Amino acid sequence: KGVTYSRLVNMNMIRKDGENYIPVTSANMNWSSYPVSLNENKHSLMNEHYDVLTGTMPETPNDLMLVVDTKNRINKAVMKELGFDADNLEEIDFNEIIGKELKVVMNDDYYVKTEYGTYSYNTDLAAMYNAENTLTLRISCIVRPKEDSPTSMMSEGGGVAYNDELAQLVIDNSKNSEIVKAQEQSDVNVLSMEAMDEETKKQTIAYLGGNEIPYAIQLYPYDFESKDKMLEYLDKYNESLEADDQIIYTDMASMISGMSDGIMDGITIVLIAFAGTNLIVSLIMIAIITYTSVLERTKEIGILKALGARKKDITRVFDAETFILGVTSGMLGIIIAKLLTFPINAIIYSLTDLKNVAHLKISHALILVAISTILTMLGGHIPARMAAKRDAVEALRSE
Repeated sequence: KGVTYSRLVNMNMIRKDGENYIPVTSANMNWSSYPVSLNENKHSLMNEHYDVLTGTMPETPNDLMLVVDTKNRINKAVMKELGFDADNLEEIDFNEIIGKELKVVMNDDYYVKTEYGTYSYNTDLAAMYNAENTLTLRISCIVRPKEDSPTSMMSEGGGVAYNDELAQLVIDNSKNSEIVKAQEQSDVNVLSMEAMDEETKKQTIAYLGGNEIPYAIQLYPYDFESKDKMLEYLDKYNESLEADDQIIYTDMASMISGMSDGIMDGITIVLIAFAGTNLIVSLIMIAIITYTSVLERTKEIGILKALGARKKDITRVFDAETFILGVTSGMLGIIIAKLLTFPINAIIYSLTDLKNVAHLKISHALILVAISTILTMLGGHIPARMAAKRDAVEALRSE
């Protein structure tokens, strides 16, 4: 359904404030890549989980999103990097944020080579800002997560989100930059001259934009069936590989469902306890009703015995009655349950947009009718045996 790539590349950004040029710290902006849908509408996944408060969804890699939380709040550090006096700011019109511009400066303009063969940061901010091959970024819209939006889609608490195509543009340029080539040939950090191991060197090159391989990929399947197929594919891919070459994945859906399993188990136990109590009470009530029926029909029992009815014949009469009672009550309960699914589904849909949550399967209905019949017959069988043991003469004498 959609995909998000997370890369280590750092984007060298500068903004202009009047006549001043100010460096922008990416880390303070909660910088993250937003998920892109894999169908014709590239923003369908975002539209499904986020509301556009103002502006228009990005059309080019240079368009950015400002993401606020569910209460329209955002970290002060983000606002400072965008050029607002966040310390004295309690609220701001969305329209003042739309159109805010930043510029991404490419490596060859951002870093300069020193006479010692190392590299340092260029201090001529104006020259970098006005360089020919910079990328001009702008805030095109402000979005807010919907109540059921996955918290892992983008940075929690809000921030600035970009299309992965922007990162790819920066990497394509950075791979051929002088500092990346120098870092690839050196075993020390070309900026700080500190020694590095192989892993640190790879991370440094990726940070400078010399490696386009993402360190993480988030995949958004259409449904649980698609998710299971994806996991099956990854497991099969990992089978013949060494541990260092295997793809490590986290099934977020299973993690969330796993966390809710304990709660659901607790609720299930409570419901089973209530249901068990109701069944015991029902058994006792059925036994009492059947026993009352036996007392009221003592003379009838005496007549049946006088006509030659055996004990098992008397028992069968009352068992047949409880059988009919069990089937009838079970069918009535199923009909009522089925009718209740319609208003229940309507209420759930109005609250959560989830369709057909409450439903009754035919197999479950048949099982419930069978349980109702069996329990009713169990509750009535003991009084039926008591009726069968009544003496015929004593039964005929009773009024």
